[in-house]
Amino acid sequence: MEATISLRLPRDAASVPVIRQLLDASLGALGVEPQIRDDIQLMLSEACSNVIQHAEPSDDYMVSTELIRDRCVIKVVDAGNGFDSSMARAPSPISEHGRGLLIMQALADDVRFVNRPERGSIVCLEKTLRFVDDAPGRSLLLDEESELGQGVPEVVGDQPDVGDHLPAGDHADVK
Repeated sequence: MEATISLRLPRDAASVPVIRQLLDASLGALGVEPQIRDDIQLMLSEACSNVIQHAEPSDDYMVSTELIRDRCVIKVVDAGNGFDSSMARAPSPISEHGRGLLIMQALADDVRFVNRPERGSIVCLEKTLRFVDDAPGRSLLLDEESELGQGVPEVVGDQPDVGDHLPAGDHADVK
């Protein structure tokens, strides 16, 4: 089994708890350990909050989550001006803001940024899932997929081309 959740959300702070709660409920139903769920919620919150604060002039953004085997892959796609992660500076020790990238990097097993100048950014976060005993996710995600030997997709390229809004079906290329 492979599970995918994709939502197009308004660039509004009220959208963050919606996607957090939806993803957490899904992970909880599969029996993902609480600490892993907490890490995922915080990573997701930071990525979405960055879009809300910085993705000018985008009106909306997309969050896509794929559960494949023992991996959770989250892509947050905006249609703003783009973001070059290499230009980010470490916050001062007394700063109240600017720690989102550090938090995502600390909690995720893998973090990738795709900068699309004048067309937005893609943040891809990956986290290994661990399940409680007798969790439905063990049999639904692990047993069937391990027999098939499928791998986890990764973001490639800088597609798609987006304007001021994310058109239906807009997502990062995967291989």
